[in-house]
Amino acid sequence: MRSATWQVALTRPGSAILVALLTVAGMARTHPDRFEMRQPIVGGNWKMNLDAAGSAHLARQVAAEVDGDVRVVLFPAFCYLLPVGKILGDTPVALGAQDFYDRPNGAFTGEVSLAMLRDVGVTCVLAGHSERRHVLGESDQIVNRKVLAALEAGFEVVLCVGETLEQRQAGRADTVNEGQVREGLAGVDSDTMSRVTIAYEPVWAIGTGRTATPEDAQSAHHAVRRTVEALFSAAVAQATRIQYGGSVKASNAADLFAQEDVDGGLIGSASLTAEDFIPIVRAAAGA
Repeated sequence: MRSATWQVALTRPGSAILVALLTVAGMARTHPDRFEMRQPIVGGNWKMNLDAAGSAHLARQVAAEVDGDVRVVLFPAFCYLLPVGKILGDTPVALGAQDFYDRPNGAFTGEVSLAMLRDVGVTCVLAGHSERRHVLGESDQIVNRKVLAALEAGFEVVLCVGETLEQRQAGRADTVNEGQVREGLAGVDSDTMSRVTIAYEPVWAIGTGRTATPEDAQSAHHAVRRTVEALFSAAVAQATRIQYGGSVKASNAADLFAQEDVDGGLIGSASLTAEDFIPIVRAAAGA
């Protein structure tokens, strides 16, 4: 229809209709529908939960319900990656790892390398999750090393950023998030940004039952997208998925995902049962 409209308009070069159509078409190119550029992504971060039987059962339930409209990634505990990966197989659901070490295989007791993760079918990894930052003390520099190593190895990366309650109350939320984005993406080039998703997770809302309002989430996501634009380009910023993580539930998912700059969610406790998780995936598909 767009081609036919242009042909009609161009036969009337002096008309106001041409001007209007050119303006609208230009706006469409500059501000395309977000889902033409950004498929929603929903991650299920199981953290240190479930057992072998529970992980396998949940993976089967999720795989049976996902049709590919939404990018879905499951992040089981390390010890269940292989059996969960076998269950997911050729389904649209991807296998992710919650953490990894940025060095190649070697004498690093207790760590897991990217080569090991690839060997069991992992294609996506988290970097900088708030619990790694604030409970286990990972710095922006460590997070950046992980981002660069994972991208170099060909993985998709979910870079997690977010402010604490104290930082938010001090009016520093955007400043903190901008700093974490800039530090986390230092050394990343535009070509590899297609494999980066940013997860905004306000630390004060994770596992607390408190959730940012849809307007709060949109404001933070918009600020993160502006930072990506400043680092790379408007095109890269528009193509980069930014998901929300912070007590997302079936009851609030649709309102959160309806925001222009919210491209899905990184789900914690609500990803531990199919009854809670699948409606969130469906909310992302319908946003």
